[in-house]
Amino acid sequence: MPAVTKGKVLVTGCNGFVALWVVKQLLEDGYAVRGTVRRESATPYVKDLFKSYGDRFEVMIVPDITKEHAFDEVVKGIDAIEHLASPFYLTADDPQEIIGPAVAGTVGILQSALAHANDTVRRVVITSSCAAVLTDDPDLSKSRTFDETHWNEHAMRDVAERGRAASQPSKYQASKTLAERAAWDFDVVALNPPFIYGPWLHEVKTAEQLNTSMLAFYNTVIKGTKTPEQLAREGQSWVDVRDIAVAHSRALQREEAGDERIIVSSGPWNWQDFVNAARKVEPSLPAGNTAYSSETAVYHTCFDNGKSKRLLGMDYRTMDEATRDIIAQFREKGWL
Repeated sequence: MPAVTKGKVLVTGCNGFVALWVVKQLLEDGYAVRGTVRRESATPYVKDLFKSYGDRFEVMIVPDITKEHAFDEVVKGIDAIEHLASPFYLTADDPQEIIGPAVAGTVGILQSALAHANDTVRRVVITSSCAAVLTDDPDLSKSRTFDETHWNEHAMRDVAERGRAASQPSKYQASKTLAERAAWDFDVVALNPPFIYGPWLHEVKTAEQLNTSMLAFYNTVIKGTKTPEQLAREGQSWVDVRDIAVAHSRALQREEAGDERIIVSSGPWNWQDFVNAARKVEPSLPAGNTAYSSETAVYHTCFDNGKSKRLLGMDYRTMDEATRDIIAQFREKGWL
């Protein structure tokens, strides 16, 4: 699977939180981009956002990624694929609401590439997740570190055994685990980010329309909806959305990234860490747990990001940098 340093890249679900930054990064790096969206109504906004790039950016409609042959037309003439279209929400009833689209979309685009773009597509990057890596543990008093050799077997068992009664995290985690496993029947690069925060490019008119991770950030850090104990103990690991976009572009450019599974993570956090970072730039925000100390805090879910630094040359933004830019955007929107 050779590197792709120029040409046209297909970005699925291109109007999403992460995907818009991926499109922007690819365009800045000199690629042409063909993005997909589900509805015609989504095209004017993204076309206007990238109008300065002229004909290097185009949009095509894929109404239902679960349908057979859904991607047959959009893969034609493409040099590389960045597959990001996949549901992320924590309100599914039937696990198949989220597992079905995740798996079918991933397998479908790879099958379309083999059938209709096998002579041109040289690299495929799949957006997986650290949800496919970690194993949840209710004991928040201890720290665990995961790497690319780990798989989330627990979530798949939980969904298989309990179905609709499985936890919401298990339903989402199983969708990402099963989708990535299906992708490894092909030659791909899999990027596994944890929670993704940062400024947004997608169309958001109210705070309530923010994507899942950023809405949680807004409610917790700006609105102060969590208890002091929750702020000190609840968290995981994170990455800035702009850094995952850089990783996507470099996953095409770096020969050594081919056929690799790569965790893309800045580091661990508890919610109070983000609260403290936010108050550095906006002291009027809720103080949260004032007894908290990051020096003695337990970070219960950590990920080894060494592979991303070796293969992709990642140099991650700090929490202070990301939070400063998030707060600036909230202030610009009048949401503080």
